[in-house]
Amino acid sequence: MDFPQISMHSQQAKIQIQSEPAQLHMSQPSGDLTIRQPAADITMRTSPGRLNIDQSQAWEDMNLLSAKQSIAKNAQDGKQAALQGTARRARQGDALMRIENDTNPIKSQAMENGFSHPKQLGLTFIPSPFAVETSYEPGELDIQVQVNEPVIEGNINKPMMQYTPGSVETSLAQHPNLTIEVVNTKI
Repeated sequence: MDFPQISMHSQQAKIQIQSEPAQLHMSQPSGDLTIRQPAADITMRTSPGRLNIDQSQAWEDMNLLSAKQSIAKNAQDGKQAALQGTARRARQGDALMRIENDTNPIKSQAMENGFSHPKQLGLTFIPSPFAVETSYEPGELDIQVQVNEPVIEGNINKPMMQYTPGSVETSLAQHPNLTIEVVNTKI
């Protein structure tokens, strides 16, 4: 004999979970940096050098004188010659006054006045060595430098963050189900 049976079929519920992860985007912009270097301030002062050349002794050695110098030199030479001539005549006059001393001044004066002394020959350098004098005063150079410090300006840029929160969604993918049937209902 078959007894009635109960047949049960069940279907479990299924949970469906959908999740989106959180997203974080970070970026760090570079800092802004400006650097300026002002030029240095330079001041320069110079005084020129001075070269002095004195050739007057060389010109005199070559007998190339200015008119004023030539007149002065000839006047001095003339005065000296006049003084020497006066001295010679005074000396010769004194000697003639003492003619009684058996010195024969007329003969000696005739020899002295009648003949000129021979010229001396020799090698001379014109102009004489070191006749040109030079002197030099060096110039001066004064340099002043004022250094200017660099100008540095920095600007920090803050980090940029973009956050998208995540989400979790739950739902039933399959609903629960219970089916009960009676089987073998015929006895």
